[in-house]
Amino acid sequence: MSGISRRSLFGLGAAGVAAAGAGAVAARVLADEPPAARPVSSSSASDAVPFYGRHQAGITTPAQDRLHFVAFDVTTTERAELVDLLQEWTAAAARMTQGRDAGAFGAVGGAPEAPPDDTGEALGLPASGLTLTVGFGPSLFDERFGLAGRRPPALADLPAFAGDGLLPEISGGDICVQACAHDPQVAVHAIRNLARIGFGRVTVRYSQLGFGRTSSTSRTQATPRNLMGFKDGTNNLKLEDTAMLRDHLWAAPGDGPAWMDGGAYLVTRKIRMHIETWDRAPLAEQEAIFGRDKGEGAPLTGKAEFDEPDFAKTGLGGEPVIPRDAHVRLAHPTSHGGARLLRRGYNYVDGSDGLGRLDAGLFFMAYQRDPRRQFVPVQQALAATDPLNEYIKHVSSGLFACPPGVVDASDHWGRALFA
Repeated sequence: MSGISRRSLFGLGAAGVAAAGAGAVAARVLADEPPAARPVSSSSASDAVPFYGRHQAGITTPAQDRLHFVAFDVTTTERAELVDLLQEWTAAAARMTQGRDAGAFGAVGGAPEAPPDDTGEALGLPASGLTLTVGFGPSLFDERFGLAGRRPPALADLPAFAGDGLLPEISGGDICVQACAHDPQVAVHAIRNLARIGFGRVTVRYSQLGFGRTSSTSRTQATPRNLMGFKDGTNNLKLEDTAMLRDHLWAAPGDGPAWMDGGAYLVTRKIRMHIETWDRAPLAEQEAIFGRDKGEGAPLTGKAEFDEPDFAKTGLGGEPVIPRDAHVRLAHPTSHGGARLLRRGYNYVDGSDGLGRLDAGLFFMAYQRDPRRQFVPVQQALAATDPLNEYIKHVSSGLFACPPGVVDASDHWGRALFA
């Protein structure tokens, strides 16, 4: 790989009426909703992902095409108000993921003198595979709500990584919600309505739209490409990997507090790509950086994408065919005691800067059993020596404990945490 720095050459070139509560109220509302709130599209039921279950949907669920991720700061100081909000959010999420309106009376069925129970932009649209996944950030476990003693050890603050350029205003957050769907309007509608319901109790800290998933979470899906043109997440954990999911994804009894049993930990990183610089790098250099063929996604020692990399194979002059600092080598499970991640990243383009360069890259999301043993060592290795760092910059970071799933209509997000 060329030792010339190509960056040095080309671097210049909301308020509203809250939704119905959870528990018995949620069960009654779901069973006996007014006609105006019933879904318009007859196809929504077949397009819906079940909301209730042992684990939250949106983790191992086959990755949808679109993302709207949001981090909230909690503004209320009353524990009871926060619990009420989580109940209301859960009831709304259970409805929206099934293609229904956020509230019992919907966008057009309530009193004309009051704001609607739903903002209305998803009227007539099917569920579009919508999933809503919630997580709690380290900052929630302070003195405000009496949760300090319930913070899981695995929710330890991430260390600083070499080369980070993190912006505090788009990092962290007390609570996150990940909305994934096949229709961007459905995902945006879901987040918009949760923010509306939360008015006066939470504020949006930051949000991110994503498109073109960059990882496959099921073997039924083809591996997608990132904005650098390479297949991404080939060695990602998959829905079908039952034993590995048990070992590497789901928090187990004894890992930490019982309220996290069956949950997972989410790390988010917004990674801006220096697209214009990358586009001027020779193909051979690009492939050496990744350690993979750009066309097939095969390791440089193989012919097909899922061929196992042969890190011992040497070429001319006895040098490894896959360079010692190649991305695939540094991130490979064999370099980290077998640690694996379940990735659900998305491409993003947030317009362009004042010099006409795309503000674009990867919104990285990875779920795991313990970030201290999985994401952190992998990222430390990448931050130290990955030549890809010449073309990227990490500008946002988040860490969240995502509890187990909501079992039924009497349950709600965070119930065991606040019990």
